Amino acid sequence: MSRTIALVAGEMSGDQLGADLIAHLRKSEGDLRFFGIGGARMRAAGMETWGDCEELAVFGLFEVLRHIPRIWRLRRSLLRRLRDLKPDVFIGIDAPDFNLGVEKRLKRLGIRTVHYVSPTVWAWRQGRARKMSRCADLVLCLFPFEPEFYARHGVKAVFVGHPMADQIDSQDSAPTPTSTPNPGPNPNPGTGRKPPAGPPVIALLPGSRESEIARLAQPILSACARLARNLHQVRFQAAMANPRVRKSFEIAVAASDAPPIELFDGQARQVIAAADVVIVASGTATLETMLINRPMVVVYRISGATHRLAKSFNLLKTAFVALPNILAGARLVPELLQDDATGANIAAGVEDWLADPVKRQDLVGRFQALHQQLRCDAGRKAGEQVLGLLDSHSNAEP
Repeated sequence: MSRTIALVAGEMSGDQLGADLIAHLRKSEGDLRFFGIGGARMRAAGMETWGDCEELAVFGLFEVLRHIPRIWRLRRSLLRRLRDLKPDVFIGIDAPDFNLGVEKRLKRLGIRTVHYVSPTVWAWRQGRARKMSRCADLVLCLFPFEPEFYARHGVKAVFVGHPMADQIDSQDSAPTPTSTPNPGPNPNPGTGRKPPAGPPVIALLPGSRESEIARLAQPILSACARLARNLHQVRFQAAMANPRVRKSFEIAVAASDAPPIELFDGQARQVIAAADVVIVASGTATLETMLINRPMVVVYRISGATHRLAKSFNLLKTAFVALPNILAGARLVPELLQDDATGANIAAGVEDWLADPVKRQDLVGRFQALHQQLRCDAGRKAGEQVLGLLDSHSNAEP
């Protein structure tokens, strides 16, 4: 009889992790059935999806409030189906505000639970760490410093590495982006390849959520206008995470005085690899930029209410927000947050990288060292941990 594994992924990054995990589990044990909530990659890997991961892509304390009724309905429906099917294991991939509640209820029913991708409890809302043992039998961590933090709170956690570090071999491994049929605001989008000794190419990764575009598009586009004036010859290429983000970004471009910008759908890695400097929203994309080994300027804004609350209660416990800086424990790349995320500051950060080849070369070595720390064949290790949990449960049964 086949064993069943339920998965719920939040956002595109979770969809990528879930697909990689499913692929390695299938290699190790063919007689498995997968179902739950995921995206296109998890469906392609053979998972039966009951909903799309984009339904869980909500961020910010106050931004979540208006989505609570819809999310609660989704959770109730999911829990009913999972109670009926009784999977052998449930794996919540990221989306902790949604998945930890599901895991807690399923664990009470005797279903084994795994949380893949540690919530940033070491940085934000550390009180959640104490709750993890009531929710997850096992936490699979992407970063090497996380298991020690969990051990202090009595939570079983294992570092498996990051699949993205396994997928990216070198700073030039990604192919150049190719033009899409709909070129967006630039009527002549070109090929995406930077000509040898040609003008600098600036990559734009403004985020994967519409709320991020709403807050970041204006300062990023303002920076592009400044750079076009200051550098005279410069190209801009933007990676669009999904159609909704593209539409929002196109509207912002049309309302701005930005120079022509080439838009590429679903080709973030190629756009990064073709760039001299990357302007990137804080999040997983900063890790991808680090692994491809490109200098970056990290930007982010949250709602004013969320920011004031976080500041008042000292909710942020780390000195940095960008993953390369967190991993290094040092400010390797500039972080422009909230009021500091202005067009002038972003443009100045880009120009600093372009003007300092020694600084860029030093960054290459630092990024390569961090890359090696994260390259652990993560999908295989995560799959082994999941199967080990299943086998231990089977052996414990009378």
